[in-house]
Amino acid sequence: MPNLNALALPTGNSLEADETGNRLSLSLEGQPLIQLRLTRAPEMLLQMEEGCDRPAKEAIWATNYWLFARDPDCQRLTWQLDETPTEALLSGLLIATETANQYCCERTLFWQLPQPWLRQALTGSYPQQMVISGGKRHPLRPVKPRGEVYRRFDARLGMWISLRTVDIDLDLARFNRWQNSPRVASFWQEEGSLEQHREYLAKLDADPHTVTLIGCFDDQPFAYFEAYWAKEDRIAPFYEAGDYDRGIHMLVGEENHRGPHKVASWLSALTHYLFLDDPRTQRVVAEPRADNGKMIGYMQGQRFHCEKEFDFPHKRAALMVLGRERFFERCELV
Repeated sequence: MPNLNALALPTGNSLEADETGNRLSLSLEGQPLIQLRLTRAPEMLLQMEEGCDRPAKEAIWATNYWLFARDPDCQRLTWQLDETPTEALLSGLLIATETANQYCCERTLFWQLPQPWLRQALTGSYPQQMVISGGKRHPLRPVKPRGEVYRRFDARLGMWISLRTVDIDLDLARFNRWQNSPRVASFWQEEGSLEQHREYLAKLDADPHTVTLIGCFDDQPFAYFEAYWAKEDRIAPFYEAGDYDRGIHMLVGEENHRGPHKVASWLSALTHYLFLDDPRTQRVVAEPRADNGKMIGYMQGQRFHCEKEFDFPHKRAALMVLGRERFFERCELV
């Protein structure tokens, strides 16, 4: 069972709390971080305990994370601070209100902050230059990442959810096993030998428009994902693809990690990563088979909507779309 008085951070540190009805004390690895008085109605108001110094940005972030993670329905936190929290305001962690000395953190803004969830630099800092490849005009894409790209502790499951890029030598055997399972093969239709799958992965590794990812729960691989830039993909002719739209293909290989509660964790993590990776990304799309009602239902549960059905040469597909605003609005990440 997860520790109800602690939350793990991707840095390896543990955020610990002593919380009563109207008091909250946080510590990081046993070192005191912040002490607050809480007023819970009509909305959550946070005030520093008397005698405490102005909180550092890290302490404000940790408090917001603790309270949002403990209550998925909490949408807004209001801070009463005697001194202007300049660094937190500049980063978007807090925003000023019309009331003097009051600042708020909105859940929808908090989960758009990339750190500490992203493990590498944002591709959103990559400059835009339009190029033409394969007869399609699109932004020049950044060099693809290597290694772990995303990590977050899922407080509901009490497990780490992480994403790393595919290492062909390390992952080939499991990818081959997953693709040759009848359940996966019925939708992916990519059964084959080890050498065929090595060639498949190597081709994608050389393709600048696709990043191949392994999903892990507590560092144990369970799924394979392909994240692609939609503008250069086969899906582009079937809808008005934006320059930074991302698309996903999804495969859960391990039977013990199937089920709606696991899908809710990894699908939200995958889309969260793609929206954080480039803040210019306004939509994440997918094109499951139109008769894959279970996956379509799972995606709708994560706020995707079915825009239409259309015909690829090899399948009848459902165009599933999730907008950035809709994902972060009343964001259910914990």
